[in-house]
This record gives sequence, C-alpha cells and structure tokens, in this order.
Amino acid sequence: MDRRPPRALGLVPAAALAFAAGWSAGGRAPAPAPAFPLVSTFSIVALDPANGDVGIAVQSKFPNVRAVVPWARAGVGAVATQSFARLAYGSDGLELMARGATAEEALRILVRDDAGRAQRQVGMVDARGHAASWTGTECFAWAGGRVGGGASGAVAAVGRAHGNLGTVVAGSGYTVQGNILVSEETVAAMSRTFEAAPGELADRLVAALVAGGRAGGDQRGEQSAALLVVRKGAGYDGQDNFVDISVYDHATPIAELERLFRLNHLYFTRSRPEDMIPVTPEIARELQAIWKERGFWPGALDGVVDARFQKTLVDFMGWENYDVRVPEVESVDLGRGETLRIDREVLADIRAVFRSGRWRPRLPPPL
Repeated sequence: MDRRPPRALGLVPAAALAFAAGWSAGGRAPAPAPAFPLVSTFSIVALDPANGDVGIAVQSKFPNVRAVVPWARAGVGAVATQSFARLAYGSDGLELMARGATAEEALRILVRDDAGRAQRQVGMVDARGHAASWTGTECFAWAGGRVGGGASGAVAAVGRAHGNLGTVVAGSGYTVQGNILVSEETVAAMSRTFEAAPGELADRLVAALVAGGRAGGDQRGEQSAALLVVRKGAGYDGQDNFVDISVYDHATPIAELERLFRLNHLYFTRSRPEDMIPVTPEIARELQAIWKERGFWPGALDGVVDARFQKTLVDFMGWENYDVRVPEVESVDLGRGETLRIDREVLADIRAVFRSGRWRPRLPPPL
C-alpha cells in the first residue's frame, strides 16, 4: 500500500483543468508504481440526497478490508479504493472534494498522477451527488462496475465488453465496482438492488452487498466486509461515523455484517415513537423476575410501575448498553401521570439475552 503523506494541494473551487493544474504544480512526474496488496473486492459507494449521508459497503477476499478500502467524510463524499489499492485515492480524494472538486474531477486528477493506474479500481461520490468510477485495464477479470444515472435513470456499465476500462466513467448518486468477480452479474445485481431497496442509506448499502454476494461475488471467496456511513454529528456522542462496522476475518463475512448491522441498530440508534409500548403490569412482573434472577431487583414481583421501577429500568438499560435508548424511558414523569414505555426491540433483546443465558449475575456491592 502506498501510504505517503498527502501532497500539498493548493486548490480553489474551479473547473477540472484548474484543479489539475493546481495538483501538478511544481512539475512532478507521476510517482513510480510500488508493490501493492491485491484487494479483490466488490463495493458500493453512495449518497442519500434526502439527508446527505454518504457511505460504502464492501466485501473482500482480504483481511480487514475496513482499514484499506472505505473512506468517507461527512458533508464531503466517500471513496472506495481497491484492486491494487492505493490509500491516497481515499485521503487525497476526500481532500480534493472538500476543496470543491466533483468526484469526477478528483478521480481524473488522482488517476493522472498515478503510474500504477492500470491496476487500480476506484469509486467516488461527492456530497452533491456526482459519482465516478475507474477500472484499470490490468485489473483481473471479471472487473468493472455500474455508475448511477440519477434522475435520468441511465445507469452506465463499466467493463471490457463496454469498451471503457482505463477511463473515468461519471454519473450520479452511486457507483458499484468489483474485480476478480465470478461475473458481471455481481455488480448488476448490486445496482438493481440498491435502486429498489427501501430504508436509509445504510439499509440500502447492506441490501446491495448481500445481493452482490448471492449473484456470485468474488471468485476467490469471502474473508472480510465493512460498512461505513457518515452523517454530521449523528454517531455515538456526536461523532460523524454514524455506522462503522468491520468484519475482520470470517468464513461468511457478509452474513456476519448483516448480524452486526442489526446489533448496531439496536445499540446505536434512538428509539422510534412507533416502537415505544406501555410497560403493563404483566411486562413489569416479567422484568422484575429477570432482574431478580440477575441481581437487580430485591423486591416483590408485584408489577408496580413506580419511580423505583423506572430507576431500575434506566440503570439496567445502561448496564446492558442500550444507552442511546435510555432518554425515552428516563424522561417519563410518572408523578404527572405519564405512562412509562419501553422500546419493543429493547424488550425483545432483554428477553432473548435472558432466555439464552448470555449474562452473568450482578455482584453485590462491596462492603
């Protein structure tokens, strides 16, 4: 991997030629192509124009793909750098887009300055919705992709049969790319699925990755996968990484990514109003029984929902790492006659953890 420090950019927002001139100031010759690890990969890079989310989903026959392929910056864009991956496509690509370049302009500049471009594969999307893809002429077959057409709906196909290897292919909204694939159907299925899938960007990215794996995926099999979606201030404690999941080394990394994505939703997203259900006496008694077994409830199993019950529920949710879903429980004012509610997903998980024995009893406080 080429992990040299980013070059001084000195760029201002302008047309593509102005960016190119700023990038090559000083008359640098293209850097020689060093030896890079082969990251045989399929990925999707996309923007959600409704809320500005940008992100990447990727699977690779390569360990720890999260550390190499996906790059994203809230309000700027996202990049997937793969095949003989060069990390500068991620760091420098984001910097170029941050300074005003479109995804296409940034990709053209980086490709032009890379002596190893024939072996690279890159997808980029900027925060304005421009998308661009590059598959070098020496990427191992099958290699190519799809680039979204935005409102026009004209999806561009990339590959040797389409006569556009070794060129920057531009479009809108998203780009799918892969190399050493069983066939072109992998990227075609990902494109179709992404366009049809419901939900937020993360949901659609996962659906596309699953579809790519089912359509054939990587000739060499599976090893790692990652999902990265950024949104300004929307992650845990205000960070921008809204969803950041990595499967480092696994026999079925896409299936594992799906499982971890469900856990991410449970632990790192706020409760939806429609999922909040009243804590009835029956539910209260059930929770008291679980708490008693686990060392949280010394009282009777009476099903009474009072201040003591509410505090125990809040404490227990914190203990079990449902932190992000605590505010909807903690903010209820029982003294003013408000009804205590619990998220149905949290309740289902509390039950599942207890019944499966995936817990240890809480130790009594020290004397």
